[in-house]
Amino acid sequence: MTKHKNNFDYNLFFYIFLLMIFSCICMYSAQQNALIKDEYLLKQIAWFIIGLIIVLCIFYFDFEAVMKLTPIAYIIGILMLISVLLAPNTIAPVRNGAKSWFVIKGIGSIQPSEFMKIFLILMLSYVIARHRENHSMTILASEYKLMLKIGVLSLIPISLTYLQNDFGTSLVMVIITLGMIFLSINWRIDLLIFISGIIIIASLTGIFLINPQLLLKVFDEYQLNRIYSWLDPFSYAQGIGYQLKQSILAVGSGMMNGVGFDNNQVKVPESHTDFIFAIVAEEFGFLGASLLISLYFLIIFRMVFIFVKNKDKLFESLICIGMMSLISFHVFQNIGMVIGLIPITGIPLPLMSYGGSSILTTMIGFGLVLNVSLKKKDFFFSEEG
Repeated sequence: MTKHKNNFDYNLFFYIFLLMIFSCICMYSAQQNALIKDEYLLKQIAWFIIGLIIVLCIFYFDFEAVMKLTPIAYIIGILMLISVLLAPNTIAPVRNGAKSWFVIKGIGSIQPSEFMKIFLILMLSYVIARHRENHSMTILASEYKLMLKIGVLSLIPISLTYLQNDFGTSLVMVIITLGMIFLSINWRIDLLIFISGIIIIASLTGIFLINPQLLLKVFDEYQLNRIYSWLDPFSYAQGIGYQLKQSILAVGSGMMNGVGFDNNQVKVPESHTDFIFAIVAEEFGFLGASLLISLYFLIIFRMVFIFVKNKDKLFESLICIGMMSLISFHVFQNIGMVIGLIPITGIPLPLMSYGGSSILTTMIGFGLVLNVSLKKKDFFFSEEG
């Protein structure tokens, strides 16, 4: 016998709301120094409102309906990725070397690869959950069959996104896939993938040190120059390394307490988008930056909590794993590139960076995770009491 009680994770929702407020505060400051003047703050608030409405709409769906809609969403996402590649430049222009956006007059830009990240999480969750209904994790033959399914379903959007010259988003999809594999596949296969990953990374590093021109067979010259500018941004300060150099100077100038709100003095290109963390570090210092990182930690912790509470429902728990992988990597990669620890890949900081597609994607993902917590049932005669 079941009893229904309110399991909605108010803590997670509260942390997400705090993140939105933090974003609006920093967006106001960032738009004052943007090279292209626009009402970034008002647009950011509008996207947040739309995102909250979408979250409320997601609450009305049970996960049986979500599962039925998942293959359709995945196919739509793939068709959108193909459409961006085939569309003329008047509709899908090339920006910073990447052809990843549809430009819609009166609305702005829409980036299909952002939404594809959520569709990929749903599709992998769907395939793994269906597979587990009939196959045990202990049978390696069935595990390899599942790996083949996951590989094909992941490789299609990853390849299409990479063809758009959007290496950052394609890398996020790789991390999402690996995160879901490691927590749902036999440990022997996990170990094999881990060893293979180390070999690939070591090989690429060796090639870069010995003969970096060979990497042009995999990466384009712009991406290779990104690595050079990351290793020595001040030597490339007048060109491709200018953004990173300014970002490092901005972060360093904030010191412990920051220079004060709307008082930043180091101009960082695109500070309202991928480099919003530079604004946080400069204006609010180490303390403000630590507060933001702690907020992300709390959000990830709450998603882990929801995952553990719902681990008996495989489809729902896999969605939580996918979102944990997405948010964790976005935060790690974005902050790492802003402070110069990782090469620049153009990955936004979730719910902090300006951008409608990124905000809506993140809100859809959070909406699904919150829905997992909301739909939990407890039993009168259960061990949890």
